[in-house]
Amino acid sequence: MSTDLKAKFLQVYDTLKSELINDPSFEFDDDSRQWIEKMLDYNVPGGKLNRGLSVVDSYQLLKGGELTDDEVFLASTLGWCIEWLQAYFLVLDDIMDESHTRRGQPCWFRLPKVGMIAANDGILLRNHVPRILKKHFRGKPYYVDLLDLFNEVEFQTASGQMIDLITTLVGEKDLSKYSLSIHRRIVQYKTAYYSFYLPVACALLMFGEDLDKHVEVKNVLVDMGTYFQVQDDYLDCFGAPEVIGKIGTDIEDFKCSWLVVKALELANEEQKKFLHENYGKKYPSSVAKVKELYNTLNLQGVFEDYENTSYNKLITTIEGHPSKAVQAVLKSFLGKIYKRQK
Repeated sequence: MSTDLKAKFLQVYDTLKSELINDPSFEFDDDSRQWIEKMLDYNVPGGKLNRGLSVVDSYQLLKGGELTDDEVFLASTLGWCIEWLQAYFLVLDDIMDESHTRRGQPCWFRLPKVGMIAANDGILLRNHVPRILKKHFRGKPYYVDLLDLFNEVEFQTASGQMIDLITTLVGEKDLSKYSLSIHRRIVQYKTAYYSFYLPVACALLMFGEDLDKHVEVKNVLVDMGTYFQVQDDYLDCFGAPEVIGKIGTDIEDFKCSWLVVKALELANEEQKKFLHENYGKKYPSSVAKVKELYNTLNLQGVFEDYENTSYNKLITTIEGHPSKAVQAVLKSFLGKIYKRQK
């Protein structure tokens, strides 16, 4: 991604924000306009923007040449729709998880003047997506497919969030519920569809492709999303906080992490009992004991094997795809995440 394309991508955010705070379907006054602007600036553009930029990146690889200004604008707009969707998920997610910080600043609902107004802000963020799509894509032959895609992925993500929430119910800490299949289901629905499949699907639709003919692309991207989340689980425990930008709390939070699932698989009865006693406890001593057990079970080595096997399997599948352009898109995604440190 050239710095020029990233600069153009960021400019599109300002255009979309301006359109939304002047939407003719609502009579804005200064207060409501300022609120929306502040809320958007706080929640939408603050992340790494990987999902949004991936739409532009993928479209460029599919086209195989320079993009026109119009193509850059439309691909960026779809990218921003994904960032809006992400902001909506995160604002509500932080309320549900009672989180304190997000992207190095207090969660939106933690701001004194915001509080539970954040719940409605989440609903507004979600409603902005179809407003943007209607304004810029209504005349396109793939407009209905775009709406369908966003609705489908949103449903899958919300359902994934539900399985995550009901599996990790506080007060019902039962490690025996956790398995690789449960972990995979949560990851697939909660993360993989919107983070990996959605950006590529947007680029394919814009390029005039029929998504029904690209089921194998979806499968590869969902597998990639699973691999990405396993890396995340690994880095939460073994990554350096100054590199990953946060202090991992999966052990304290009783998360259905790939590490704990693997530990349960490899542990003997005594070690399992030890995990049941210490996992999900807030005490630093309990967390240290769990990490010690992870080391005894050589989970770092197990993860390295998993990483290599996953990478080789993904590469083989990708290279079996008939289209070189689609191969380039998928390899570009894999290249961004393979052996990442943060």
